[in-house]
Amino acid sequence: MSAVLGGLIAVLGTLLGSFSTYLFQQRTAMRTEAVTHGERLRQERLAAYSEFAGAVTELKRAVVAAWLRRSDPAELNQARIEADRLGALAETARFRLRLVSGQPEPLADAAFAHMDALRGAADQAELKIREAEFEAAVSAFITAAAERLVAPRRAAL
Repeated sequence: MSAVLGGLIAVLGTLLGSFSTYLFQQRTAMRTEAVTHGERLRQERLAAYSEFAGAVTELKRAVVAAWLRRSDPAELNQARIEADRLGALAETARFRLRLVSGQPEPLADAAFAHMDALRGAADQAELKIREAEFEAAVSAFITAAAERLVAPRRAAL
């Protein structure tokens, strides 16, 4: 009888140990999956933020080039075509940014909105001012984006 009781205690101990190991492994796997998902999302956001900043900066370059070529109709037309193409790419990057971030991006919208001010500059002095305002808007966007990308990592630690 005592041999049966000893065997039963050994089996129950083994089952309890196996079950607790299973629970710990499951919890560890879930935590690892959550961290991996969070890092993947952070990488997608980083790519979207970078893509938008690059696209809107290229658009600014094209808009300024068109503005500088406004005295030559042939060159102006080519520059506008390029600016329109880059404008579509910047708009697409802005849409992707909004999808990936899952929230409104007012700083991205503000940077994008500076294109009209650049196009409408009356002279080179005003163009320089509008370019500086654009650069400040993009810098504010990048600073906010960096804070969003770093904050989840700190929370995970």
